[in-house]
Amino acid sequence: MSALKAVELKAFVPAKDFALSQRFYADLGFTQRSQGGGVAYFCVEGCAFLLQDFYDQALAENLVMHLLVPDVQVWRAHVDAQDLAGRYGVRITPLEAQPWGITEFVVIDPSGVCWHIGQNTPGFEPVGRLP
Repeated sequence: MSALKAVELKAFVPAKDFALSQRFYADLGFTQRSQGGGVAYFCVEGCAFLLQDFYDQALAENLVMHLLVPDVQVWRAHVDAQDLAGRYGVRITPLEAQPWGITEFVVIDPSGVCWHIGQNTPGFEPVGRLP
């Protein structure tokens, strides 16, 4: 019997305003690779998600995404340079070193989806984390 294999794992992220969310995610730093049937494929490096032209407030406001990056300061500087808060009215938190070993900031997208963007905190000894 062959071992189970996987190629990619993606979440479907809801969009209250599909066109606005597409622009937001492109400005956030993702590349849109395709769109069709109310779904847009976004990626950066080996990370991807599917933006869907579907909105449910409870789903959007309870969905949390985590993007692990090699340099969170570069991402935060990019977010600030793009003026995402001013242009899209989104909430962005300051950088913070969390007790679980991630230094991160949070972006709440135009639909209410929460994104934690962070890096492993240097010097933190992880327990149970994948390499």
